[in-house]
Amino acid sequence: MFEWAWPWLFLLLPLPWLVLRWCPAADEQGAALHLPYDGVLDPADVAGGARRAFTGLGLAWLIWALLVTAVARPQWVGEPADLPRSGRELLLALDVSGSMNIGDMNISGEQVTRFQAMQAIVGDFVARRAGDRVGLILFGSNAYLLTPLTFDVKTVRTQLDEATVGLAGRETAIGDALGLAVKRLRERPEAQRVVVLLTDGVNTAGEIEPRKAAELAQKEKVKVYTIGLGSERMRVDDFFGSRTVNPSADLDAALLTEIAEKTGGRFFRARDTAELAGIYREIDRLEPAADQSERFRPVSELFHLPLGLAALLALLPLLDLRRYAGLIRNRAA
Repeated sequence: MFEWAWPWLFLLLPLPWLVLRWCPAADEQGAALHLPYDGVLDPADVAGGARRAFTGLGLAWLIWALLVTAVARPQWVGEPADLPRSGRELLLALDVSGSMNIGDMNISGEQVTRFQAMQAIVGDFVARRAGDRVGLILFGSNAYLLTPLTFDVKTVRTQLDEATVGLAGRETAIGDALGLAVKRLRERPEAQRVVVLLTDGVNTAGEIEPRKAAELAQKEKVKVYTIGLGSERMRVDDFFGSRTVNPSADLDAALLTEIAEKTGGRFFRARDTAELAGIYREIDRLEPAADQSERFRPVSELFHLPLGLAALLALLPLLDLRRYAGLIRNRAA
């Protein structure tokens, strides 16, 4: 929409008239124009000069109005838009190894795999992080940066929804995942570097030992929150009948706790989807997302249009004076 930044400046429009009206007149003695000889101007020229004077007065008023219009700052203001504020640099390191296919989770009364539960809960968590840069690392036998750090949380969630178990291999490279996260965050502002690492097992692959990766994270001031996912009781049927097993027997909770404590984060244990959702809500509380209440409207300044037109109109009297001077020289000759 069109707006004026300083509309009150239009009060200056009558200023020249007020100056002429209230300021004392100049001394008129000696103000007459004396020509060196008669016959230079004929009555037609005098009448033409009067018309030009009247036209010049109108032109002067128009130029003044354009100058006042320019200083009132006409603007074109665009639609309001959210202004992303600097929030966390948040990397989600998620386990997609073969064990994430174990179906010991439950969503709305339906049995689902650990991976499906993680997709649902982490997807909601990502959607709440508007204002943060969020990235996605998937790890199995290897660790891959699937989504670089970005404000576009919708893209991060889409990439998560399209991921599959075994995409990065069937084993678990916790050290490589944490090392890759630290590498991607080391150039970011210190107070904003956060990793949330979720796994259901023990480190069985990779080139970087997890404790070495934790030391690197501590050195680079990267805070790591670790989550151990998996139920502790599950009914299975086999040749000898139905029995209860612990599907999370291999979870290395001690290692995950050590990593979190060393880097200033926390270790969480998620035995079901309710606990997992509560953990991500707690991380939301500990690492609040950037405030999205700040908005801005793009503004395009238009003052140059009336200012430029005023400058062009100011040149017209100069052209007329040159023609008038040429007329006098022709008469004198």
